[in-house]
Amino acid sequence: MDKNRDMKVCIVQPFYSTNYDDSDKLFKWEMDALDKCDESMDIIVFPEACDVPALTKNKEQADSSRERYTDALVRKARITAKRCNSVVFINAGYDAGNGTRNTTYAIDREGNIVGLYFKQHPTNGEVFNRKLDCDYSYEYEEPTIVEIDGIRYAFLTCYDFYFYEAYAHIARKRPDFIIGCSHQRSDTHSALEIMSRFLAYNTNAFVLRASVSMDENSNIGGASMIVAPNGDVLLNMRSEVGMQCYTVNPSRKYYKPAGYGNPPSAHFEYIEKGRRPWKYRPGGSGIILPNSHLDYPRLCAHRGFNTIAPENSMPAYGAAVASGAMEIEFDIWETKDGEIVSCHDINLDRVSNGTGKIPDMTLQELRGFDFGKGFDGAYTGLKILTFEEILKHFACRTIMNIHVKTYGNDKPLDEEYLKKIINLIYKYDCQNYVYFMTGNDHVIPQLRRLAPEIEVCVGGGDDAWGIVDRAIKFGCTKVQLFKPYFNQEMIDKAHENGIRCNVFWSDDPQEANKFLDMGIDCILTNDYQRIATALEGRIKGNKLNKEAGIL
Repeated sequence: MDKNRDMKVCIVQPFYSTNYDDSDKLFKWEMDALDKCDESMDIIVFPEACDVPALTKNKEQADSSRERYTDALVRKARITAKRCNSVVFINAGYDAGNGTRNTTYAIDREGNIVGLYFKQHPTNGEVFNRKLDCDYSYEYEEPTIVEIDGIRYAFLTCYDFYFYEAYAHIARKRPDFIIGCSHQRSDTHSALEIMSRFLAYNTNAFVLRASVSMDENSNIGGASMIVAPNGDVLLNMRSEVGMQCYTVNPSRKYYKPAGYGNPPSAHFEYIEKGRRPWKYRPGGSGIILPNSHLDYPRLCAHRGFNTIAPENSMPAYGAAVASGAMEIEFDIWETKDGEIVSCHDINLDRVSNGTGKIPDMTLQELRGFDFGKGFDGAYTGLKILTFEEILKHFACRTIMNIHVKTYGNDKPLDEEYLKKIINLIYKYDCQNYVYFMTGNDHVIPQLRRLAPEIEVCVGGGDDAWGIVDRAIKFGCTKVQLFKPYFNQEMIDKAHENGIRCNVFWSDDPQEANKFLDMGIDCILTNDYQRIATALEGRIKGNKLNKEAGIL
C-alpha cells in the first residue's frame, strides 16, 4: 500500500458499566458495532478488554467473561476485517500457555491475525487480583511493531500511556500509527488529550486511541481520539458513545527546525542528538560515551581480558569492562541453526573439549561442550556465548569491536545473516557503541549499505599492505593494522584521510608505547591491565581507572 494514500480510520467507543449484569448487553453492542463497519474504513480500532465489557469484582467474573466472549469476539473481528477489507485492532485475552495476557490483536485485510501486542505495564489489579500472565513484563523487550501493507503500527495499552520513558524507545522504530486500546477511566478529557498529543509529537506518528465512555455527561474516561504527528487533535469523542471516522494520510509527518544550519527533523530525532542518558537512565553511571564522542588513543581488550579468563567468555569480557576497558573485541560466527555465537576459531579443538566446526553445529550442540579450557580448571563448564548475551550484558558500557568472521575472503555473506546481526544491535540500542571489523572486501560494502550509520573497520584480509587504500576506496573510517604488515607511512596516510588506526596487537609495554608514538589510535591487547598500567596517562580510561582505585 502507498503511504501517500489517504486512509479512513474508525474509532469505536462503547459504553462501560460498573454493573456486571450488563455484560451480555454491552458485548452485543460491540458485536453490532463490528457489523456496522463498512468497506470505506481502512483501520478500525476498539478499546481495551472488549471481552470484559463491564466491571468485574474478582478473577472468577473476569474469567467467566473471557470464557463467554473472547473467541466469539476475535472470530467476529476477523470476519469484519475480511468483509470490510480493513485492518482491525481489538483487545482481549490471549492464552499464552502460562495464563491469560492482556493482548491487542492486529488483524489484516484478509482476516489473518498478523501480530499480538502484550500490555507492557499490567496494573497491580491485573497482576495480583486477576492473576494474568505478566512474566514477560519483567524482561527487556523491543517495542512491538506490526507492519501491514507497508504501514508500521506500534502499540500502547491503557496504563502503558503513563510511562513516557517508553516514547523515545517507540520513536526509534519509526511507526506510522500508534494503536492505543485503552480504558483510563479516572483521567479527565483534558489530561487524556495532553498525554495523546505528547505521544504523537514525541513519536512523529498518528495516535489512534479507543476507550470507553463512563457516561455521556462525564468529563472523565472516554476521550477516544485521533491525534496528528504535530500534536493536533483531529477527532475527540469525549464521552460520546458510538463510532466516528476521520481520514488521515500516514505520510504526513511533522518535521521541525532542528537548530541553526540543520535540516528539519522529527522531534525525537532532534532530542536524540543531544540526549545524555547517563544523567537519568537506570545504570547511568555505567554508561560510557558513544564511539563518536570517546577520545583516542584507546586500549581494546582483545577477546576480552583473556590472560585471566578464557577468551570470548563472559568472565573475560566482564573483567575487561570492570577494569575500565573502553573497547572489547570479539569474533562472531553463524551456527547451523542460524544463531550467532562468539568464538575466534571456526574449529572447536583449541577452545573447547569438542571437535568439528561451528557452522556445522546447532547452538544446542555447541552448548554441550566445555569452553572453559585452561586456567587449572577454574572455569570448567563455561558455555559458548551468543552475540545477544554479550549485547544484553554490555550494551552502552563499552565500545564493541565486532569481528564478523567469514570462511575466506572470496565471497559475500548471506544478507539475512548480516541483517540479523544489525537488528540485534538496534534491539539493544547499541548502534552508537559498536563497529564492525572484517578483511573481506565483499562483506565491507554489504555492511556499509545495510547499516551506513555503523562504522566499518577494514582488516588485512588478502591485502594487508593495501589496507589504507582499501579503506579509502570503501569510505571506511577505521583500519585494523596487523603487525608486522604496516609502517609509519601507512599510519600517516590514514590520518591524512580521516581514518583511525587500530593495531593487532601488543602485550608488551615497550612495544605498546612505541605504537602510540607512531600515532596508533587503538591498541588491541590480550593483557589489558598490564598494558593499561604501562600506558597510564596516555590512553583513554586510565583516569577512570585511577579514580576507581584500579590503578
